[in-house]
Amino acid sequence: MSRKPRAPANRARLKPLKPLLSGGDRRSIAQSNIVRELVRSAPARVAELAALSSDENWLVSMRALDLMEKVAHERPDSIQPYKEIFLGPLADSDKWEIRLQIVRALPLLTWTATERARAIEILRRNVDYPQTFVRAWALDSLATFAEGDPRLMSIVRRLLTEFEASGSRALQARARNIRERLNH
Repeated sequence: MSRKPRAPANRARLKPLKPLLSGGDRRSIAQSNIVRELVRSAPARVAELAALSSDENWLVSMRALDLMEKVAHERPDSIQPYKEIFLGPLADSDKWEIRLQIVRALPLLTWTATERARAIEILRRNVDYPQTFVRAWALDSLATFAEGDPRLMSIVRRLLTEFEASGSRALQARARNIRERLNH
C-alpha cells in the first residue's frame, strides 16, 4: 500500500479555510482543529477567518466565529481589528449557536465607549434569549463588563438572583460560578 506524499508545511498553510469548516451538522466542528492550527502558524489568516464569519453557510459562519473566540482567548490583539463582526448583524442571528459565539467573545476585546454600550446592549438582550446556553454565557460576559461599573453590577446581581431561582440547573450553576468569581 503506497502512501500519499505529505504536502510541504508552507503549502498546507495556503489551503483555503472554508472547505475545512464546511460539512457536517450543527453538532460537528468539521475540521476546525486544523483551521485553528493553520491560523496559529500563520496569524495573518485571521483575516480569512473573519471573512468566513459572514459566510452564506451558517455552519461555516458559526465555526469561524467559534475559532475567532478561541483565538481571542490566546491573542486578543489578532482579533481586535475584526471586532466589529461581534457587534454587527450576526449579533441578531436566528441561530443560537452564532449568538453563543458572539456573547462569549464580547468581553475578550477592547471597546470604545460607544462600542461598549452596544456590546452591553447585546448581552442584556441575550440574557433573556430562549436558549439556555446563550442566556448563561450572556450573563457571564455581562458580569465581566460589570467589574468596576457599580450601575451595571447591580443589574448583574439582580439577574444572578433570577438565574439562581430559575428551574434550570444550567442557569443556576452558571449563576453560582459567576457569583463566586465576583466575590473573589
